[in-house]
Amino acid sequence: MFLQQVDITKDSFVTDIVKLDYRAANVFRKYDIEFCCGGRWPLGLVCETKDLNFISLKNELQDSFRNIKLSNTIEFHKWNIDFLIDYIINIHHNYLLNTLPVLWVELKDFAEEHSSTDPKMGELLSPYSQLQKEGILHIRYEEEVIFPYLRQVAHAYHNKDSFASLLVKTLRKPIKKFLEEEHEIFTNNIHKFRTLTNNYTPPEGACTHHKVVLSQLLELDNDLAQHIRLEKDILFPRVIEIEKELLEQNNNPS
Repeated sequence: MFLQQVDITKDSFVTDIVKLDYRAANVFRKYDIEFCCGGRWPLGLVCETKDLNFISLKNELQDSFRNIKLSNTIEFHKWNIDFLIDYIINIHHNYLLNTLPVLWVELKDFAEEHSSTDPKMGELLSPYSQLQKEGILHIRYEEEVIFPYLRQVAHAYHNKDSFASLLVKTLRKPIKKFLEEEHEIFTNNIHKFRTLTNNYTPPEGACTHHKVVLSQLLELDNDLAQHIRLEKDILFPRVIEIEKELLEQNNNPS
């Protein structure tokens, strides 16, 4: 089936629903519903206690289970540069801006509550804090400086503007250096996440909350991998080639 519905009834226990799909935790957190060790309550009773509509909550939970997958046949390298930049901003940048602050609170709370059972989770706080702080600054700089430059160059090149080569010569940004900084911010810290969590593998006897946090970190890892690939392997190389061609035209005018 295109979308497999998870069977949720009023008798379903909250913690069991989260075990079926970690993303349900975001919905329960929204309504201040305990989903870990204290979540052994049937959903119907929870709705009565919280004065929530069961059908509405059920629909919201099922929406959170949706898997949106992209076909491997999508040819990102053929996309218009403006469209590719818009995709990166709306999909990957927005994901990070929405996820990083929320997951930071979740990770910090979990590390404080479970420091005795899994000390390594506390060691994640430093690299995560660095990734969040520098990553958000990086995104802002990319959207305010780098991306507008890439759009200008691509637009001038494809429209054969007479000032295209001059634009590159006077406004050229250190894309290669920027890309290296991006790798240092994201890749190095993600590598620490993988090492400290044994590639996001829950330890024996891990509680539901622990598994949720690890799943959320894995989701972040996967999104960053795709994000970096689109920029490193597709977007930046294409614009660098345009820069190179325009500079050559500038140095060898016909």
